[in-house]
Amino acid sequence: MSKNLIRLTLGLALVAASAPALAKNPMVGGAPMYASKTIVENAVNSKDHTTLVAAVKAAGLVDTLSGPGPFTVFAPTNAAFAKLPPGTVESLVQPQNKATLTGILTYHVVPGTYTAKDLAALAKQGGGQAILKTVNGGALSVETKGKKVYVTDAKGNTATVTIANVMQSNGVIHVINGVLMP
Repeated sequence: MSKNLIRLTLGLALVAASAPALAKNPMVGGAPMYASKTIVENAVNSKDHTTLVAAVKAAGLVDTLSGPGPFTVFAPTNAAFAKLPPGTVESLVQPQNKATLTGILTYHVVPGTYTAKDLAALAKQGGGQAILKTVNGGALSVETKGKKVYVTDAKGNTATVTIANVMQSNGVIHVINGVLMP
């Protein structure tokens, strides 16, 4: 066997050996999400969550979401925020609207770690629907249909989980395609 063939074989073996490790780190917004990092440490790397990260910073929630948790976060994408009426996000991040912004963001956070499987089990126990109490004290309704998870807010708006079970050191993120309103 030639030295180049041996190198190629060893290189392919190394790639194959590392593939399972990469699969454990789902890609969100073009960046790998590491289970060893906190919600904030991962979110700042997702190009699909720059609006959410800016809002979390404006609301002063970085330390909270970097803390031990555990938390389940329903994380709206930039496209989800873009569906809001024009000027909404720009208004919410103003210092005078910090309390409102904090209320909206903490409405997306549930104490504890709930995977999609956990949410499905809770919904089944609840007759097809689970009610989760959020950090801001409001309630979210969760239901599953097939492998899809849907989250409905107090106003009746429903968001779909587009990427489930993004495990973090302090909880789990479920990426959603809508902004939930208390």
